[in-house]
Amino acid sequence: MNDNSLKVLEIGEGAERRSIAVREHPGAGPGLFWLSGYKSDMKGTKAAALAHWAEQAGRACIRFDYSGHGESGGNFSDGTIGRWLADSLAVFDACCRGPQILIGSSMGGWLALLVVCALRARRQAGPAGPASVAGLVLVAPAVDFTEELMWKRFPPAIRREIEEKGVWARPSEYSDEPYLVTRQLIEEGRHHLLLGGMIETGCPVRILQGVEDPDVPWRHAVELVSRLASDDVVLTLVKDGDHRLSRPEDIERLIRAVVEF
Repeated sequence: MNDNSLKVLEIGEGAERRSIAVREHPGAGPGLFWLSGYKSDMKGTKAAALAHWAEQAGRACIRFDYSGHGESGGNFSDGTIGRWLADSLAVFDACCRGPQILIGSSMGGWLALLVVCALRARRQAGPAGPASVAGLVLVAPAVDFTEELMWKRFPPAIRREIEEKGVWARPSEYSDEPYLVTRQLIEEGRHHLLLGGMIETGCPVRILQGVEDPDVPWRHAVELVSRLASDDVVLTLVKDGDHRLSRPEDIERLIRAVVEF
């Protein structure tokens, strides 16, 4: 896989200006548009495997890092769902042409749905842009995770620490460094919650979910399915699957889901 296709996209104004790292290669459609998870980046196992498959198959592929992640600028602790959604939309608008498959892992699954909703709202308000969404492939989608999987599950002591200090260092199973959960992340995330109503995607949806996932319970994926208005929704439960779903057999399932579109 040639990783020399890095470019930097400058987005935002004033104090919100930030540099977003993007890796892309051209190819046939529908293109692949990858959205990483919370504190993950575009060089992860699934993203790299998809980019390699796309290159071999002659398909277009876009990967990028949210601000405060990977090769992009900014501080992780400044991040919010709205900020990372703005990053995602800016890359989509700048780099994508024609039909795209949005592939979101964990938090990226939530952001993929938010991107689709934002694009649908735009189309209703005016002319459509140069790119569209042909389908969604979501891996352990952590929809509404700041509220449902963080805040509501935190014990009172941790909630108080977040409210009083503005941040809590959450130990991570995936990194030596803890995740910094900020009050801003929790509070701003409430402006983007989706599970309180029906979600209109306007496209087919494929969901891969590990039953042994300790971070996003499989029942959370079932709840999401009940909120998706599209009839063409398929949920695949992987009995021995964890949160990452990065084993060779998991990657094969992911690519098979992408090939459907």
